[in-house]
Amino acid sequence: MTLHSGAPMPDSLRHYMRASQHPARSVPCSHCGAHAHRPCTTRSKRHLLPAPHPQRVSDWAQTTACCPACQVTPEVPCHDDGRQRATVHARRYQEAEGVAA
Repeated sequence: MTLHSGAPMPDSLRHYMRASQHPARSVPCSHCGAHAHRPCTTRSKRHLLPAPHPQRVSDWAQTTACCPACQVTPEVPCHDDGRQRATVHARRYQEAEGVAA
């Protein structure tokens, strides 16, 4: 259980309350610095964005799924012929979405 504002809430209930959010919000955003389970913001922190930054989605896919294209395990960055990529392969996004569903 997690305590929030003094009231206990089971983790299973918390999961269903967040079901409408993009699963990438479960990791912090390396672009804008938003904490896990918080929406992305503009760099000035004045406006909340309706969708997560592409880098946050890439980080989420990297932490949750294996990549079928380059055969790496979760937490390991994708690569092209030994050279690390800035983002993950498109097939890894599909794999991560399948794991989240």
